[in-house]
Amino acid sequence: MYNFDYHRPASLAEAASALQGSDEAKLLAGGQTLLATMKQRLASPSDLIDLSGIGELKGISVEGDTLVIGAMTTHAEVAKSDVVKGFCAALAKLAGGIGDPQVRHRGTIGGSIANADPAADYPAALLGLGATVVTNKREIPADSYFIGLFETALEDGEIVTQVRFPKPQRAGYAKFANPASRYAIVGVFVSQGPSGVRVAVTGAGPSAFRVSEMEQALAGNFSPDAIAGISVPSDSLNSDIHASADYRAHLVNVMARRAVESAS
Repeated sequence: MYNFDYHRPASLAEAASALQGSDEAKLLAGGQTLLATMKQRLASPSDLIDLSGIGELKGISVEGDTLVIGAMTTHAEVAKSDVVKGFCAALAKLAGGIGDPQVRHRGTIGGSIANADPAADYPAALLGLGATVVTNKREIPADSYFIGLFETALEDGEIVTQVRFPKPQRAGYAKFANPASRYAIVGVFVSQGPSGVRVAVTGAGPSAFRVSEMEQALAGNFSPDAIAGISVPSDSLNSDIHASADYRAHLVNVMARRAVESAS
């Protein structure tokens, strides 16, 4: 690692002030990605702003028909929460399948979606449930949040504070995981709720995306058979040592049907 200045603010206001004080500062949530890239000298921030001491960024609660999860809430806390299980069991299941126990006890929902890894699980949940990302400056609908490979709508100086999920009537998640990392080679989150049917895919492309043809089919018949013949084009999907683009396209349909079956 290179030298850097370490900050551990006690409030969101202090964190925002520290972030604005340096053009090369980085926010540290769980550190599961940032610390690894720093060790490899792929990132060299001048300042690290550790968010772990900010209590207002942690916690899980329900406000009416909305589940609110603080940005610094760990994957393990989401996975074991009775509140989350009662609100949307598929979301708890998704969190419980992230990485290994060490990753789940350090990684956070805010860190995950700020990093926007194309194979991360949470982007599928946000898009699949029609969530809203709340920052210290504004609210961003999930449909407008994920832009591209490791790219989000977050602007300079913005800090994710919480994620708000509307309550679905039913939801399911299924993924084909890399056996070593547990990242999604393909993961599909399906839900039916206030905004209709949503089908969101992670791991297959440069960023999470929705499949409108599947959504339309499931709106008329919420069953695996309704989408059995629907495929996504492979020309825009990822192809690497783990899976070809064609195989990922095949997996999207398989995982989508399994997610629907789980939701049903």
